[in-house]
Amino acid sequence: MRVVALGAGRMGRGIGQVFAYAGYRVDILDFKPRASEDIARLGEATVGEVAANLALLRDLGVLDEAQRERVLGRVRFVPFGEAPAALAAADVIFEGVTETPEAKRDAFARACASARPDAIIASTTSSMLADTLAGFVTHPERFINAHFLNPAYLIPLVEVSPAKTTAERTFETLKALLESAGKVVVRCAPSPGYIVPRLQVAAMNEAARLVEEGVATPADIDKAVRAGFGPRYATMGLCEFIDYGGVDILYYASSSLARTLDARHQAPGIVKQLMDAGKRGAREGEGLYDWRGRDLAAYQRELVGRFVALFRHLELLPPPGEERR
Repeated sequence: MRVVALGAGRMGRGIGQVFAYAGYRVDILDFKPRASEDIARLGEATVGEVAANLALLRDLGVLDEAQRERVLGRVRFVPFGEAPAALAAADVIFEGVTETPEAKRDAFARACASARPDAIIASTTSSMLADTLAGFVTHPERFINAHFLNPAYLIPLVEVSPAKTTAERTFETLKALLESAGKVVVRCAPSPGYIVPRLQVAAMNEAARLVEEGVATPADIDKAVRAGFGPRYATMGLCEFIDYGGVDILYYASSSLARTLDARHQAPGIVKQLMDAGKRGAREGEGLYDWRGRDLAAYQRELVGRFVALFRHLELLPPPGEERR
């Protein structure tokens, strides 16, 4: 499997490192014509950033120097003049050019002119929809969106969003490739913000509002996230926690905040529908998840075990105290 990262910016370099680390040969392709001295500078910067990232991982004990050199040896910077040959040899092309429709349209048109008809073309956009971008690609059944989170070489998640025209085999092939590189794949429909950016922007804006309203200092907000919000949802996930705590708890808390703050805190319609249907989470057997047949006592033990392991790793799990007088 030959991988091309189309674009030699931060995302292209990160994706190149992901697949080189996993054992694949990767071309990081500059898709702009440049003067020879600029080409040399960009090539050095591209390979240099990957080398520096790998050196940091070496220093942290993730890999040794021999492994670092082997990974780096699988990364090749390809200048614009050699683009047609690199694209023609590619099995999967990850596009990471500027986030404008004009730049995407131009990049896809030129890439499709050189790529094989069966080569998968995946955009890494964080803001544009797969259905829109598929219209820029020949053989749109091979187009898909794969949104990596920065830094791409560290964050496991990739949000994969097929377009309406995407063939199922395209999704399955890309999913298998990503998982072979250690990535965690989630599938989502073409929708603004996908999953994580949409959740993230809501949380970040609310944090900024807390500062603006004088509710807490930035330092205390971040401390609360690191010691509470973050570990909780790293361990459980948001939808799981809704069911665990109870859909009714979310509904009443949302209603209270909507009354006392503003309407943005009102629960969405699905929460009211679940309330009306008596599907209030784990204790009723149904909520956002289907809990019927689950051993809830075993689930509770597993959950506490996850919390203990995480808090121990974060050095937030206190030892039992001696008797105090």
